[in-house]
Amino acid sequence: MSRELMKAVLDKIKEYDRIFLFRHIRPDGDCVGSTKGLSAILRLSFPEKDIHVVDWQKCDYLEFLGADEEGVDDALYEGALALVLDTATEERISNSKYKLCREVVKIDHHIPRDNYGVINWVEEHSSSTCEMIARFYSEFRDELKIDSEAATYIYTGMVTDSGRFRFRSVSGDTMRAAALMLEAGVDTDHLYANLYIDDYEQLKFKAHVYNKMKRTENGVAYIHVTAKMQEKFGLTQEQASASVSYLDSIRGSLIWIAFIDNADGTIRVRLRSRFVTVNEIGEKYRGGGHDCASGATLLKQSEIRALLADADARLKEFKEQNEGWL
Repeated sequence: MSRELMKAVLDKIKEYDRIFLFRHIRPDGDCVGSTKGLSAILRLSFPEKDIHVVDWQKCDYLEFLGADEEGVDDALYEGALALVLDTATEERISNSKYKLCREVVKIDHHIPRDNYGVINWVEEHSSSTCEMIARFYSEFRDELKIDSEAATYIYTGMVTDSGRFRFRSVSGDTMRAAALMLEAGVDTDHLYANLYIDDYEQLKFKAHVYNKMKRTENGVAYIHVTAKMQEKFGLTQEQASASVSYLDSIRGSLIWIAFIDNADGTIRVRLRSRFVTVNEIGEKYRGGGHDCASGATLLKQSEIRALLADADARLKEFKEQNEGWL
């Protein structure tokens, strides 16, 4: 089935002279890597085609990958093909001008909720959309071309969305796809330095998170990055959101959560877990995602307590019914 969908995507790409690639709001390594990576592959493989990635939302820690186009005339969207990557629902597509395109193709690895494309190539068990793009290239290597730049984009998304290949979604196929990208010339020293070296002030914030983190009765670790905290450390929303990763290695805390105040008064939630599924909790609070990596949006402070209670109950149930967890 997967190859049939890949072939359908390739055939659809061949039909169009102009193609736009789109991603989700609040961009991350996977959506940036997959749009940049696929666009680079298409430019190399079909130099006669007009390929565009237009997005105004920035991702500070991925600036080293280069900027996207600032914008094009709306008339260029008309009659074009839209490839929307790593975006589960239409409402999360960052550039709304995808609606001006003639047809939409969805390429994604999240739990299917909204089949908005004429083709919906969705593999919820893939570790990343970038993994899917790497396998797409591999499947049609007789027609597609890649270089070190394209491979670096794709490998970046694979690394970041898989937690450096630590998450349960990583498979043998993931590693084979990663190896193919490495063979294309990824400079891992340069890549990992850009991804994981912290600024001095960021480390001060990390220390503050460890000082302020809390746990529920059954072990849910959490931090609330308030507006005041963001102001004190001069944090971007992206830096504030990264705090969830600081809580990922606490023994007995199989669920960890970051609550981040938004400027409009809402609260962004980042839910992470090992062994335990948490996507249903995210869905209850206007979000969703993967089994062990989900998001949500809270409308008021009191919902923090409600969500924590749900997460604590979920973790209590899991611990009572399972053994061998750490």
